Formats: sequence, C-alpha cells, structure tokens
Amino acid sequence: MKTFEGYRRPNGKIGVRNHVIILNTVGELASLTKKVAQLAPGVIPVAHQGGKAQYPEDLEQTIRTLKGTAGHPNVSAALFLGMGDDDPAEKIVTELREEGCYVNALIVQKDKSLTDVLKEARSWLKHAVERSKEQRKETADVTELIIGLECGGSDAWSGITANPAIGACSDAIVRDGGTSILAETTEAIGAEHILANRAVNPEVGEAFLKIVKEYEARIRDTGEDIRSANPTPGNMAGGLTTLEEKSLGCIKKGGNSTLMEVIAYSEKPTEKGFIFMDTPGYDVESVAGLAAGGAQIVLFSTGKGSPTGSPIVPVIKIGTNPRLYEIMEEHIDVNAGKIIEGINTIDEIGEEIYELIMKTANGALTAAERHKNQEFAIWRLAQTI
Repeated sequence: MKTFEGYRRPNGKIGVRNHVIILNTVGELASLTKKVAQLAPGVIPVAHQGGKAQYPEDLEQTIRTLKGTAGHPNVSAALFLGMGDDDPAEKIVTELREEGCYVNALIVQKDKSLTDVLKEARSWLKHAVERSKEQRKETADVTELIIGLECGGSDAWSGITANPAIGACSDAIVRDGGTSILAETTEAIGAEHILANRAVNPEVGEAFLKIVKEYEARIRDTGEDIRSANPTPGNMAGGLTTLEEKSLGCIKKGGNSTLMEVIAYSEKPTEKGFIFMDTPGYDVESVAGLAAGGAQIVLFSTGKGSPTGSPIVPVIKIGTNPRLYEIMEEHIDVNAGKIIEGINTIDEIGEEIYELIMKTANGALTAAERHKNQEFAIWRLAQTI
C-alpha cells in the first residue's frame, strides 16, 4: 500500500499541506483580506467577490464553499473577516469548531474599530502560524486521499494523451482504495450517456443525467445553446472540431471505474471510489469546488497551457503535447506529450502521475505552488440581486 506523511486533523481527516489562511465572507472585504494577510508572513489570502446580493441557493453555495475551504484538511487554521450584524462568519466558525477546526471570526462594522480589528487579526494569525509550525506529520495511506480531476484549455491531444493518462491514474487510485472526483458538468455534454451507463445503480445514473440536463436548461434560458457554442475558439485553435469530441476526451479523465456518487458543487462525497461533482467549466471556480469538497490534490490537464492554481490544494499540471511543454515547461509538472513521441505509453504516464501525487502528498511542491498561483472564485448560479 502506498503511504505518505500528512497532518492528522481532530476530525480524523488527513492533510497534505498545513496552511494558515484568511477568508472574506463578502466581496467588499476582498482587498482588506489581502492586506491583512500581509501583516503575518506565511498567511494565504483566500479572497472572493461573492457573499452579498445573492439568491438564497447562491448564498447557500457560497457559505458551503467557504466552510469547506476553511475546514479543509490542508488548512491548519483559518480566520474569517465578516461585515455587519447579519454576517455568516460567526455561525460558520461555530460549526467548524464543533468539528475540531482551529478557526476564528472578526466582524467589521460591529462593535470594534477597524484599527482594533486589524490588530486582533494580526495577533491571531501570527499565533496560528507559530502553532502550525509545531504540528507534526503522521503516516497515512492512499485510501485517505481524494484527488480532483480537472482540465483547462483542451486541444486535439487532450483526449489522446493527458486525459487518458489521468484516467489510468484515477483507476489505479480507486483500485487502491482512494477516491477521485471528476468535475465540469459542461464538459460531459454530448457524452453524458457514457458516464451514466457506468453508474453503480440506476439512481446514480439518473442523478448524473439530471444535473447535465438542468445545467444545459439554465444555459438555454440565457438564450445560448452550449451544444452549438462549443468547442470554444481556443479549443478549435487547438484542433477540436465538435462538442462531442471535446466531451469524449474530457470524460477520459475518469478512467473506467464505476461511478459511485454524484455530488453538488463543493459538497463532500459520502462514498469512496469514482465520484462526479457538478461544477462549471470555468477552471478557477471548478477547482475551488473540488477543494471545498475535500480533494487534497487536483490533477489538471491542459493543451493550451494554464498556470491556474489554488490557495489551499496542490494542483498538478499535465501537458498534452511536446510543444506546450517546450514553451511552458516551468508551469507543467508532467509531459504527457511523450505519448505522442512514442517515449511512453498512456499507462506509463498514468503511473508517473500517480508517483507525483504521492511525492506531492509528502510535501514536494507543484509548479503552481512554486509560482504561488493561488486563484480562487466561487461558482455563481444566478445574477446578482
């Protein structure tokens, strides 16, 4: 059994990183969140623009994502900055503390001056950083890993090299008792029947078809037809010709394992094995959802090149072709273009990805981490009120 050294949390989950983060609950505090993070070296800001003027289901999703981010096993401590008497920060913190998380909330526009809030934030964060340095690792095995599967900037080689190699890796992780979560509902349109047929039972298959149908219906309500709007201009420049070609390539990241469960955006799986999460095709929002859902590491294939990362989870980039690796080597962790060149097989690259996952779980930095690519955004379901 493959093992790694991680950080065991009070709730039993295991983290592969030990971050101290600060989050804003409302968009008005995004800049302040970044400034406060600078007051305590080592703190990562997780800033976003949501949290206000949202429909109830949108606000619920925003809160679920923030809670999943702050309570993530890769996070040692999290400070929320909220604003006003009706801010959800204190409620989130109460719930996370019940799970054993080391969290705190400070509210602007309540009973303290902004100067006092900043002083208290700096003090708490500095203590949290020192506390994180004292935490020790323990041995865990691959059965405790959740791996997110993402792609961005697909080209004609995505479904031939990187995505099938990720699929081979995903199948290996599932066989070893771990969990992989495939994201991007829009990237399954045109190939949804294939994944539905792999469901563990009819209910799971129907749940998957339902989220695809509902997503497509929401897009049609805006006057757009995603089946005719895809592939995107960037995809076409990379050689993709039809939506079905793109989707068939994208779902290969899920390998051939049985689909065990379909979960909502930023929701945590209740089953082990191969899972599908309902997310948008936009990489930053999708990765944020995978992370909030508990993925400790994300695999990210790219044919056009994307430096996208995450504030809390390592993102491993798998390039689809030799030319991309040549011009963006500093942003790519695995060169699946070697399959085109006949140097390696799909299974061999899949094994290379798996080995890198275990090295990353043991602390090796990904290219996105080395470059401090820490993008974060939460999926919006409706227009701003």
